[in-house]
Order: sequence, then structure tokens, then C-alpha cells
Amino acid sequence: MQDQHSIVELPSLRRQKILLILERDGKVMASELSQHFAVSEDTIRRDLAELHAAGLVQRVHGGALPRPKDTGKDFFTRVNETDEVKTRLAQLAASRVHNGQIVMFDSGSTTLQIARSLPSDIVITAMTASPMIAITLAEYPGVKVILAGGQLNPATMSASGHEALRLIEGIKADLLFTGVCAIHPEVGISSLHFDEVPIKLAMLDSASHVVAVTTADKLGAVEPFVVAPCNRIHTLITERHVASGDVEDYRKLGLEVEQADD
Repeated sequence: MQDQHSIVELPSLRRQKILLILERDGKVMASELSQHFAVSEDTIRRDLAELHAAGLVQRVHGGALPRPKDTGKDFFTRVNETDEVKTRLAQLAASRVHNGQIVMFDSGSTTLQIARSLPSDIVITAMTASPMIAITLAEYPGVKVILAGGQLNPATMSASGHEALRLIEGIKADLLFTGVCAIHPEVGISSLHFDEVPIKLAMLDSASHVVAVTTADKLGAVEPFVVAPCNRIHTLITERHVASGDVEDYRKLGLEVEQADD
């Protein structure tokens, strides 16, 4: 009997099957698809590039993920949406904040949700480059807020530039909640925005303990601008069911991984 892939398939048919595998598994790797379809990895990479160009997948290092659900949504749309998963993750992260700490909040909709999830009687000094997070934190009577200034990026609603960097570099924080666009065990933390990189690096350098909070779709993903290797993070908080990334890869790198209950 002939092997099911011994006859060369039309590229269009193979790409349809790749989409079905992606829907089933939540992630595809070029090396595995190459073996599955008995074609070269270059051929698979071309398939994934075509699917990405058509807006059907999100390319990541070595493979692809489903297209992000919030593609095209601006910052205000994302932060005002109700997301039960992000809420659970934020509550788990907020439980790590203790009275008397100096806490840094990176920009992002998830870190904003962490700020909203703090106990009402918390007493901390908080620093952020995000005006929206600063306003949220200012509603707590026991929180002293330090806001870094600079040029505002409308995509992230966060300040960047020399003024923000100088302020961050002058603070030694107990805890940092870092925003995550993408995190890959080999590539590390990466961002979609170039001007975020020095700010994120400065925050990583200024904190004794770094917590990254992310939904499963960002695990194993890669964005254009690399920030730092994964070992700059101490704790990774993510979902219980991870279809698009293997948490054991991060544990092997020395990260504490905590997964939220359903």
C-alpha cells in the first residue's frame, strides 16, 4: 500500500490540511508538518508564509499559531473588553503584592487588569509609564503613584524616551509585572513595538522579582523586536490549559510557572 503522502499533494490542499491541524492542536511546527506531509521544511515555511499573508495564521519561530483574536483592535477596545481568563490571571498576580513594596507596572491590558485587581486597602509605592495604569492606581488611598513621562505611544498608551528611562533606572523595585506581547523558550521575550524595548529592559534591570502574566496564545510566539531571554523572568503566570505552548519548556529554563484554575 502506498503511503498516504507518497503522492505529491497540491499546495492548496496541503494548506487546507495545515489549517485543520492548527485548529485541532492549537499550534503547528514546520519540522513536524514536514514529516507529516513528506515534504521539505522550506516547502512548509512557504505554505505558512502564504497562510500568514492571507491572514489565516500567525507566524511564530518554527511554526504558526491561530490568528490572534484581537487583531486590529486598538488599546481602548482591548482594555474595555471583558475577558474572564485575563481577569483570573490578574487576580492571581495581584495576590503576590504585599504592603510596603515598590511595584513596577509595565504597559498593557493585562497589567492594567492587575492594577484593577489589587486589594482596596493595599499600601505600596507604584511606578508605571502608562497614564491609564497610573490613574487606576491613584484610586487606591494607600498607593503612592510615580508616573514616568516622555513621548506617548498611542498603540500602547505608554511613555518612552530618555526621561522615562532615567526615572526607571533610578528606582529599585521589589516586584515588576512585565507586559508580554510574545514569549518563546528559545527566542525570549519579544515586542511588536521597537520603542518599548529599552523601557522593558530598564524595568527588568530595576526589579528584584519579575512576574510575566500571559494568556496561552502568547506562549511560543515571536514578535519582531527581542527584549530579553526568558531567564530574565522569575515567575510566569498563565492559563491552566495550554494548547499553544508547553509550560515545561519554561520550567526547564528555571522559571516558576503558576497556572490559574478554571
